[in-house]
Amino acid sequence: MHSLTFSTKSAEQTQAIAERLAQLLQPGDVLLLEGDLGAGKTTFTKGLAKGLGVRRTVNSPTFTIIKEYMGRMPLYHMDVYRVQDGGEDLGFDEYFYGEGVCVVEWAHLIEEQLPAEYLKVVLLHKGNDERQVELKPVGSRYELMSKELVK
Repeated sequence: MHSLTFSTKSAEQTQAIAERLAQLLQPGDVLLLEGDLGAGKTTFTKGLAKGLGVRRTVNSPTFTIIKEYMGRMPLYHMDVYRVQDGGEDLGFDEYFYGEGVCVVEWAHLIEEQLPAEYLKVVLLHKGNDERQVELKPVGSRYELMSKELVK
């Protein structure tokens, strides 16, 4: 499977895709969110959080870099846009191989620190509230997850 693409017409539809995906997530799963400012990365993460049973308000971790939320398992929401050299000091491995799910915004900036397998989620703003959500699985676990999502 190369990729899976959805079109949404509202923030609620974008969140609903993420909420369905959250039902398939397991500890140690890593999702990379890519998209321009305003593309819907935080909106997508809100849907994941809801699907994981997180009750707290989810917002962008732009200035804190990593926010942790508790649901049926921990959700680690990372925004690495401000991380330059020295990202290894943040202990990403502990998160990537830990007991929770990692969501990484702007992941291409720490590419050398990412695990070998992950699900890349590309969000494109198509006008007004319309978005294109493309899932690009890297590794067999994420290919199976993507196939399960469309059943």
